[in-house]
Amino acid sequence: MIAVENLTKTFGGQVLFDQAGFKINKRERVGLVGRNGHGKTTLFRILIGEEEYDGGTVTSPKGYRIGHVQQQLGFTEATVLKEGMLGLPEDRMDHHWLVEKILAGLGFSSADMQRHPKEFSGGFQVRLNLAKVLVSEPDLLLLDEPTNYLDITSIRWIERFLINWPHELMLITHDRSFMDRIVTHTVGIHRQKLRKIAGSTEKYYAQIAQDEEIYEKTRQNDERRAKEIEQFITRFRAKARLAGLVQSRIKALEKLEKKQKLTQMRDLDFSFRCLPFRGKQVLGVRGLTFGYANRPRLFSDLDFVLHAGDRLCVVGPNGQGKTTLLQLLAGNLKPVKGEIVFHPGVVTGFYEQTNIQTLNDRHTVEEEILLCHGDLNRQQARNICGAMLFEGDAALKKIEVLSGGEKARVMLGKLLATPLNLLLLDEPSNHLDMESCDALMAAIDNFDGAVIMVTHNEMFLHALAQRLIVFHENQVTLFEGSYQDFLEKGGWGDDPNPAGKTVESEIARAPDQPRMTKKEMRRMRSTIMSADAKTRKGLESDIQTTEAAIETEEKRLAKLNEEMVTAAQAQNGDRIAQLSRDIHKCTAAIETQFASLDTLYKQKETLDAQLSEKLAGLEE
Repeated sequence: MIAVENLTKTFGGQVLFDQAGFKINKRERVGLVGRNGHGKTTLFRILIGEEEYDGGTVTSPKGYRIGHVQQQLGFTEATVLKEGMLGLPEDRMDHHWLVEKILAGLGFSSADMQRHPKEFSGGFQVRLNLAKVLVSEPDLLLLDEPTNYLDITSIRWIERFLINWPHELMLITHDRSFMDRIVTHTVGIHRQKLRKIAGSTEKYYAQIAQDEEIYEKTRQNDERRAKEIEQFITRFRAKARLAGLVQSRIKALEKLEKKQKLTQMRDLDFSFRCLPFRGKQVLGVRGLTFGYANRPRLFSDLDFVLHAGDRLCVVGPNGQGKTTLLQLLAGNLKPVKGEIVFHPGVVTGFYEQTNIQTLNDRHTVEEEILLCHGDLNRQQARNICGAMLFEGDAALKKIEVLSGGEKARVMLGKLLATPLNLLLLDEPSNHLDMESCDALMAAIDNFDGAVIMVTHNEMFLHALAQRLIVFHENQVTLFEGSYQDFLEKGGWGDDPNPAGKTVESEIARAPDQPRMTKKEMRRMRSTIMSADAKTRKGLESDIQTTEAAIETEEKRLAKLNEEMVTAAQAQNGDRIAQLSRDIHKCTAAIETQFASLDTLYKQKETLDAQLSEKLAGLEE
């Protein structure tokens, strides 16, 4: 296990962590979430000792090993297999089959394993570094955006691998569905603090929203109470016979903690501008064939038609021609054979993985947006900057100081500047955080034009794909149907449960016990869920009752305050004294009820954690 306590860290004048902390217990798989620039990668660097911090402690047991993927691509061995074997522990230095298994899962063929590491692309070299970490079996495995350099088949393999990881795991990824299928807990960076809950990202964000709603209600109530106390003190300070009441109000005001109003955290909020399109067919591809000189053909005789409003997703392993196909459709490459025929009314926007290299480092964000389209004025450019979260002076930041995620947002902003009716998108979710991915998925879904998208993000595929172009086993085929249809009809051929069971449903007992039958599993789950539902129903009823009681008391308090004003104007001392007692009782009742509400919500959170642990116990 590893524990972080009272962590404080500032970076470039920005406070990343303020007295923050969390703990990873034995065999927990933890997803780390938070907006880009809020410190996820910095936290990883702190854990592995590559980054200093201003205060706090990071502790772990003696001999505790933390593994992470090296970004430096320096290799010393003559073959991929021998390089991978460098990661093996000392007591298993000759276990080459372990390395072969992991390399195969990450997309290396048997022939690849005998090639020199430097013969491969940067993405495959990073995969080799990943393999070296996996075979070393560290006590804590740190993975920072692993899906950025894996293709869809490798992602599906490593998902199954990590679900069975025997030690601790901490994962950063923009792919929400990938994370949720793997993790047992979620840690979030939010307002310079670290918060850990049992369960998925959905539970984490729901809990944060609930906490902030309670905080805001409490803050508003405290402000209202403070204002009422101040009015009472001002009104009756000069009344000698009310001096005791006034003094007690002054003491109450001093004890009242002043809560700061939470700053609004903005998400990406944008939409692509759609140019009206009157035709039915956007483009037609006939006999499309392409291959680079002195290399095997990537694909041959590809035929398909794209209609208005279509969502066509291109999927498959890396290196098979997905990006090349988009480059052909964008007109950046010429086919060896075949043709691409566009409707004359088509206006295309192309987002490509390496396009961030086309940004001018000397330009500001505003200048990059302004210069991408001649009809754009400065205010329109500023509006687009704001939609991409570059508000105010942030729009004047130079491109050279931006992170990869910020540059990706600039590229999206440039697409927004021009009305389009065809979007060509190559891995658009890479370098974006989860919130930005959600906004992008919604913007694509709401776009009235046609979309052709290369992606390995299965959440995007399930949500958007209407048809697929599938690169698989050296073939390219057009699949007429959704991504779920594709998986149900055989998919990638990697489903370990032919009957259609998911990885999560392959639940076994401990190694020394027999596997639980389906019937036993269903009965056990049903028993656990039934008991949980009964307790939860009682809690939710208590929460509703308490919230209703608070609302009633707040209305009563408002009425008493109105009566206090009337009594004060009439200088009715007896009535003022009685009303003061009533107001005090009412305020105390509200405080008690808010404390009860907080306790009930904590009980509900504990119930969620207990349910997760029970179900996790079944899986183990």
